[in-house]
Amino acid sequence: MILLLKLFFAFIQVGLFSVGGGYAAIPLIQEQIVNVYGLMTLEEFSDLITVAEMTPGPISINSSTFVGMRLAGIGGVLLCTLGCIIPSFCICLILAHFYYKYRTVGGVQTVLSALRPAVVALIASAGASILMLGLFQSDIFSVSFENLRYVELIIFAVALFILRRFKVNAVTVILGSGVIGTIIYSFIGI
Repeated sequence: MILLLKLFFAFIQVGLFSVGGGYAAIPLIQEQIVNVYGLMTLEEFSDLITVAEMTPGPISINSSTFVGMRLAGIGGVLLCTLGCIIPSFCICLILAHFYYKYRTVGGVQTVLSALRPAVVALIASAGASILMLGLFQSDIFSVSFENLRYVELIIFAVALFILRRFKVNAVTVILGSGVIGTIIYSFIGI
């Protein structure tokens, strides 16, 4: 019961403070689940985020659902998902009311413009954490080049090049990277 309450309050906080969409919620979920409560390791969390990114739907909802299932079963799924949704739902209703009432006021546009850099920073933070975990098996603050995973670095560099140069669909690149990684680690045995 205590675990369920911890999860619910953790995801209430995620729902309250994740401004800018699903990817902005990832560092907040990581902070609550990995750092504050210590319910998962960073590697377990990264694996769940990877699965959440591959499944259809918003990543913050998928992440909360997977974390809830991993830690507390069906009760965890319900409480984590509701905890993530309820604050956003209430805030959206209130903001929609005020936005339609005051949308022509210049200050509203100024506030929205000021939030954009914070959202970009949250998304960049999540991306950097996942990249460092994938390449170095550590968080961003304890990177050691002795732990550099060369296969992952090469796959990442090639995938990034293909995405940027040839504008290939990201899903195709992700699936291709997964197949190549599976072949390298399963059959070649690096």
